[in-house]
Amino acid sequence: MIQKLGKKFTDIFQRFMPDAFVFALLLTLITAGLAMTWTEASTMKVIRSWYDGFWLLLEFGMQMVLLVVTGYSIALSPLVNRGIDTLAGKIRSPRQVYFLVVLLGSLFCLVSWGWMVVTAVLGRELALRIKGIHYPYLIACIYFSNLIWVCGLSSSIPLLLNTPGNFILEAGILSSTLPTADTLGSSLNLVMMGIILVTGPLLMHYLAPRSADVPTLKTMLGPESGQNTTPIREEARLLKLPYKAFSDLLNNSMIIQYVIALSGTVYLIHHFMTRGLDLNLNVMIFTFLILGLYLHGTPMRYVIAMKRASGNISGIVFQFPFYAGIMGIMIYTGLGEKLALWMASVASVDSVPFFAFLSGALVNFAIPSAGGEFAVIGPSILQAVQEIGAGLPEQQLNALISRAAMSVAYGESLTNLLQPFFLLVIIPVLGSGTKIQARDIMGYLVIPFLFFLLLQLALVSFWPL
Repeated sequence: MIQKLGKKFTDIFQRFMPDAFVFALLLTLITAGLAMTWTEASTMKVIRSWYDGFWLLLEFGMQMVLLVVTGYSIALSPLVNRGIDTLAGKIRSPRQVYFLVVLLGSLFCLVSWGWMVVTAVLGRELALRIKGIHYPYLIACIYFSNLIWVCGLSSSIPLLLNTPGNFILEAGILSSTLPTADTLGSSLNLVMMGIILVTGPLLMHYLAPRSADVPTLKTMLGPESGQNTTPIREEARLLKLPYKAFSDLLNNSMIIQYVIALSGTVYLIHHFMTRGLDLNLNVMIFTFLILGLYLHGTPMRYVIAMKRASGNISGIVFQFPFYAGIMGIMIYTGLGEKLALWMASVASVDSVPFFAFLSGALVNFAIPSAGGEFAVIGPSILQAVQEIGAGLPEQQLNALISRAAMSVAYGESLTNLLQPFFLLVIIPVLGSGTKIQARDIMGYLVIPFLFFLLLQLALVSFWPL
């Protein structure tokens, strides 16, 4: 029955959910309409805010492009392919694949949410090797595995609150940083992490579609998919001139490649020795880049791998600015702050985590970035918590502030299951050579969304401070 319900939701999404770009355009109009009616911003004010916000995610967008192509290029190396072949030989059924990608993806995302790309690479390669994998559902499993990232080491909001001189401190809302022991190390977060790690893989294993007509990756690729099956090493050889040339010597020099890779390795060792486990996006991209240099051996082979990995990144390049425009409307018209102030007016000590969760969940549709979202609604929410909990002992007040901040993070992460923004990060890998769209995937995430919505709301509301 549950599988039939999942199929029904998928049919609904396929019928009514437009392309991810159209989704962004419609969300722009909805956000603009809310800004004009709720904040009484003029049409010109909204348009200016939209334009000013259009460029807010340029750095983030470029980071996403590099994350995708450097991560995907690693998978194109012979060594990694042999490793995936070995793993595929030990797996007996598609359901084991669904379970595995959710479990491994969750563990990867506890280190950094950007490691979802690694799961995407693994999932695609397993789909090419193992028969009977329902490919749209596999993509849904991979996307679902990112739910846990806010519990882990790259969680933006708790890391921000533990950063000296952050904008919350500069605004005078908090007098000191919040240690991650109170947020990521809280009993609530540890329980949340454990529940997702245990129930997530089992849930997606159980919800797997049972259908005789399975849309596999090989059938979706088809004969005209444009997939290049020529080995990278062979393509690099064919690009050489028919006679000895100095240019070919440079293009295929392992010495040049390994000197650069070694230099990058020296920097990474220095970075981690001096800063600890500071695995931010830039460091992760740089790590992928250096690893790719080692794995491909020569500049020409790496160029070919990067070219193949870059073939499907258009969604990130042109859709991210539109989401940034929505973010601009939320910030510059005061719509985000208005929502947070509304929460403050209806919340109490007992219900503030509940409303913080809902605020994070709703605003995520307009600002699908935890750090960007918290910059908009975080100050108002934390200020409201300070006012609501004014009579509490200091320790209990700090626990309530930490709970509210984590509630925003949980809500933001959960509604990613209904918001295709971060799907754009893995579709370049998983959708390459196919015509798959967000509407083919998102329906499979409705039941997991409802399950964890009830579970997380109960935990943030009733788990002891």
